[in-house]
Amino acid sequence: MIYILWGEDQFSMEEVLHEIKKSAGDTLLLSNNTHVLDGQKMTLHELKSVGEAMPFLAENRLVIVRGLLERFEPRDKSGRARKSNGTGAKQDEYKDLVECIRSLPQSTILVLIDVIEIRKTSLQKNLLFNAVSPLARVQSFPMLKGTKLAQWVQSRVDQQSASISRQATNILIELVGSDLYTMANEINKLVAFTSGRMIEEKDVRMVVSAAREEGVFAMVDAIMDRDSAQGENTLFKLLQGGVVPSQILILLARQVQMLIIFKELKSQKRPLVEIQEKLGIIHGFVWDKISRRAERYTVVRLKEIYLKILETDLAIKTGRFEGDLALNLLIAELCER
Repeated sequence: MIYILWGEDQFSMEEVLHEIKKSAGDTLLLSNNTHVLDGQKMTLHELKSVGEAMPFLAENRLVIVRGLLERFEPRDKSGRARKSNGTGAKQDEYKDLVECIRSLPQSTILVLIDVIEIRKTSLQKNLLFNAVSPLARVQSFPMLKGTKLAQWVQSRVDQQSASISRQATNILIELVGSDLYTMANEINKLVAFTSGRMIEEKDVRMVVSAAREEGVFAMVDAIMDRDSAQGENTLFKLLQGGVVPSQILILLARQVQMLIIFKELKSQKRPLVEIQEKLGIIHGFVWDKISRRAERYTVVRLKEIYLKILETDLAIKTGRFEGDLALNLLIAELCER
């Protein structure tokens, strides 16, 4: 049997792969008959060697090839997709691979997995895909958005015998985005946090926002210490975690603003309880970080950072810079001063 799993939603592809493994036979026996190949480097000999071998003490042999279809994506010299299909050695190579795949024994389960951007022209000129897809079970996995993402969240919560309100679902999507790895992790934390009751909007804001603020605090520290490498690394992790640039700017501005207010109220000798109430801080870790860090920073420096955040926000909204680039430039500039 041949499977082709392709698209942008790697999380769902891996879940389908897990189901394929479960249906292929005894897990222990299958583990000794499973081979994973790098499609970008794999040779015809390697595919034949593992694909044509009979399974050892099991019904099936599982061969997983990652990135093979991408290897045959038409590209020009700059790496972009090109109009022609390609000729010469690559065409001969594709024909040999197709012949090998066609001749695999019934006992071999071949799974081709490719993380490729889904668009109207995707794989239309891919020589290998066009030749193998009629022989395979093909599934595409676009990045989930909007209603489909909300349905996925609801289904994920249902699988854990839990429930979530519509408002909570919307806020969760707003905070996390389409990164299903992060989304699944946040849902697990929310289910554990609510202990059987319905997940509400306040739960999402408390559990998910706290994790985001922890990352933003690390970015503020890096900027204050003029550690551009740490600042950029923290930014990368936030972006990889599904936080969009506009959310990062909002959180960053909020943390800096809270530090300024804290210092000004503290200089007026206001009681700590009053300061905490005015700042609206409900997370203990946020209060601890603000109270410990505020003494390290001057109001002048904090206001300088806040002004640059506003300028960066304007640059993104007016289209002067893309969000990711604007944030990297912000960190670099503030760490130089």
